[in-house]
Amino acid sequence: MLSPKPDIRIVENVERLSWEAAEEFVRQARDAVRTRGTFTVALAGGSTPKAFYGLLGSQRGAPFRARVPWDATHFFWGDERHVPPDHPDSNFRMANEAMLSRVPVAPQNVHRIHAENPDPSKAAEDYDQELREFFRLPSGQFPRFDLVLLGIGPDGHTASLFPGTDAVQEQKKLVAAPWVERFRTYRITLTPPVLNNAARIIFLVSGKEKAETLREILQGEFQPHRFPAQLIRPTNGRLLWLVERAAGRLLR
Repeated sequence: MLSPKPDIRIVENVERLSWEAAEEFVRQARDAVRTRGTFTVALAGGSTPKAFYGLLGSQRGAPFRARVPWDATHFFWGDERHVPPDHPDSNFRMANEAMLSRVPVAPQNVHRIHAENPDPSKAAEDYDQELREFFRLPSGQFPRFDLVLLGIGPDGHTASLFPGTDAVQEQKKLVAAPWVERFRTYRITLTPPVLNNAARIIFLVSGKEKAETLREILQGEFQPHRFPAQLIRPTNGRLLWLVERAAGRLLR
């Protein structure tokens, strides 16, 4: 099965990528609030999103910061490491330090994954329940985020959907807690049907070390067991790849 042709935007460097991402973020936020009164976004971890969050949260990003409806924006996470929120590896900590602690967002609008729970399955179940309550989901339905931000790893994973894990094949749960043998740890992640139900998905990709993997994901054979990022194909939404030139150097 072939993936549909994605919208790919190649930019010169991470600074320009962050700027383009900020423009998309503001556009999606304002459209959502104007239409429905709230804007829901699932954040990504990693170094590339960190630069983008820093732009939104800094005075340098004032052209964007002043236009974001922070009081109507609800922040969620696409995945989290199985660590406390103050741990250096925490995706929440990264986003909080780079952006959330610097902008006027209400604490009740920040919906982090409680990954400090010693039982990762319980942490996943609790987040599943929070999503169901916030989005008021009937049984069998998936939340529809206004925006989902994602990245990819050199191995082709996205969120915490890693090659060879059961989470890649999950079709019923909203949140899973796969064991990732490569890192000898659990992760907590939104599942493919949740990610694909978003109105807008944006991949942020930088780094020359990801060039070969990105080529396989976008232009290679459909092998989601090897490259889980290939699973991301919105069912009723739009998909954009924002790619730094070094990462996209092998694309046709």
